[in-house]
Parts: sequence; C-alpha cells; structure tokens
Amino acid sequence: MALPSDPRVVRRIVRYYLRYDPDNPFIFLSALLAFLGIAAGVMVLMIAMGIMNGTQKEFEKKLFVMNYPLTVVSFGKGVRQSTMEKLRKAFPEMKISPFYSTQVIAKYSEGIQGGLLYGVDFQKEVAINPVFAKALDRNGSKEKYGKFSLVAGDDLALVLGAQIGDRITLYFSQQQAIGFGSAPLHKRFVLEGTFNSGLKAYDKAILYTTLEAFQKILKKDPERYDGLHLYTDRPMKMVEKVKALLPDDADVEGWWQQNGNFFAAMQMEKKALFLVLLMIILVASLNIVSSLLMTVMSRRKEIALLRTLGATKREIRQIFFRLGVLIGAAGILAGTLLGFLGIWILTHFDIVHLPADVYGTSRLPVDLLPQDFVMILVGTAVIVLLSALYPARKAAATDPLKVLRNE
Repeated sequence: MALPSDPRVVRRIVRYYLRYDPDNPFIFLSALLAFLGIAAGVMVLMIAMGIMNGTQKEFEKKLFVMNYPLTVVSFGKGVRQSTMEKLRKAFPEMKISPFYSTQVIAKYSEGIQGGLLYGVDFQKEVAINPVFAKALDRNGSKEKYGKFSLVAGDDLALVLGAQIGDRITLYFSQQQAIGFGSAPLHKRFVLEGTFNSGLKAYDKAILYTTLEAFQKILKKDPERYDGLHLYTDRPMKMVEKVKALLPDDADVEGWWQQNGNFFAAMQMEKKALFLVLLMIILVASLNIVSSLLMTVMSRRKEIALLRTLGATKREIRQIFFRLGVLIGAAGILAGTLLGFLGIWILTHFDIVHLPADVYGTSRLPVDLLPQDFVMILVGTAVIVLLSALYPARKAAATDPLKVLRNE
C-alpha cells in the first residue's frame, strides 16, 4: 500500500529527526553547533554593521557642522558682494555667511599655537553654525562683541592657557614696516568664547573673528570675500543650482566632496567587514551540511522503507531540506534577537569608552540601517538554503533496493 502524499507526514518525520537520538549524539551536536554558529554570525554582523554606520554618521554630523553643507570658493580676487546677493535672491530659504580666512600664529603668555583664522559676520554665522552659536551663548556675548573679538576652540585655548576675556596676540603672514626693517603683522584680540566641536583637530586649529577685523588689519575689500558658507537642508540637490549662478572665477563644494576620500574609505571598510563576517555564517553552514549528511547515512534504512511504502523522491528531498532550513531559520531568529539585544545594551550602557579626540564621541555609536539588516538576513538565508540543498538531494537519491538487499 502506498504512503499517502500528505504534508503532515513530512512534518512529523522532520520533527522526529530533530529530536535527540542517544544512538547518534554527534548528529544532534553537529546540528546544535550549526545553530549556534549561525546565531553568532548574525548577531556579530548586526552589531558590526551598526557600529560602522553609527561611527560614519557621527563623523558626518561633526564634519557637516564644521565644514558647512556648501562652500563657495573663489579662484580670483574673491567672491563679489553681488554674487552673494544673487544667491540670496534666488534661494531665499538658504542661509549665507560670507567669510575671510588666513593662517595665523596665536600667542598668549608662554603658549603658542598655529591655526586657521576665519573672519565672519557673527550674526550670520550664528544662524548656520550651532557650535559657534553655543560658544557665544556660553559667555553671554551673542549680541555684544567688538571688532577684534575672537572665538577659539577649547583645545587651542587650553594650549595657550587663555581664559574668556584674555587678550590673545595673533601673528599674520603679512609683514609691516618697522623703522628700517619689517616684522610680522600682529594684533591683539579679546577671547569672547570657546567652542567644542567634538573633534580635536578642529578645536585645536580654528579661530573666528569679525569681518571688520580682516578689513582693518589685512585691508580686505568690503565688496569681496574669500568665500561663502551656505546652509541648506538639501545640499546635494542644491549644489548644481548654486553652481549655475556663480561666475567663472568661483565654484561650490559640498561637505561630502571635501571629505570624499575619507567616506569612500569607510564605505570600503564596511563592505569588506560585511564579507569577512559573512564567512562566519558560511563556516557555520558547513555544520548543517555535515549534520544532514550524517542524518542521511544513519537513516538510510528508514529512507529505503519510506520509498518502498510509496514516498516519492520529492517528499524525501522535502524532509531533509526542511530539516536544514529549520536549523538555519532558528539560528537566524536567535541571532536577530541577540543582535538587537546587543545593540540595545551598547546604546543604553557605556560599556565601551572611546577616546573623544579620535572618534568625536566618548560613547560607542550604534545605528543599524534597515537596508543593512535586510542584507544580513538575505545573505544568511541564501547560505542556509544552499547548505540544505545538497544533503536533501543526496537523501532523495538513496536506492531502496541496494540498501534493503545489503540488509
């Protein structure tokens, strides 16, 4: 009498083979190792991708503030006042802050430090730079500042040993005549505030003063600027529109272009890390193959009996394919739960402490993107399905005549 083609029979046999067999403990152990390996691989992949994305997003946030969404630079004598007005008229929602810049050496008491000095309109800069605005708010000088006011990074002030209200001398590269010789042009500035961007490379090198100071000391043309800082919520969409309005001697750069090599390297590291960690799941899947093959070898008599009772090759293949898929699916589910648990722990508890001067934050940033999570699940599922395919075909190819004749 033929065995009826009933999916319930397949499910019962699969449940039976999933049980612990005291006569073949190594089969169960191999399946358990496969389950644990896949779960560990998925968990590690989720946490690693979350850390990579979180770190990249943290750097983007810091660099976005200090580098500005868009920056107009000049290849000639400067960006004209008329160009700024044209941009303001064309994009009324865009915030614009003109600037001058030059290299200086800052000196206070016995401290000395090189840096990059920006001349800005304090009110316009406050509107687009929250780090700069916070520096002025901290000293209560957001509206009251003089021509020679200075805002510097916390680390630069620390190197100089200067406090709020101290007078810091800045030496410029230009020379001034003194008697029969010359000396570097220098001027004292009042330190009105200090900022902390989270990146020491910026906090140790950047200073801000007023546009009037540049015009007075360096004789800058009030109708021309070294560049324009532009703030918009859609810099990637606006960059070409801004570029179309600029004269031939000016160009516009996005913050992502100024740090393109850095973020390209991070993307390459992320892809390499994903592939390397995927190897963990690939190795774990070998345990699924070995476990199923051992099950096939130990159950040859039962497979032969099922075939003689009328079970088709397709049903035999389904039994062992589902067996491998169940082991892999259980590992994926457990790994996903452990991965989200690990991300939650790293997000809410300060387990890993990072040097803020290197990474821009002292807490480990974790942010798992939905597309990365889907890639992890898809990659793992493909590996599991391929691992279960060969043993299932091997089981379906069992010849009942040979097996029963030898018995």
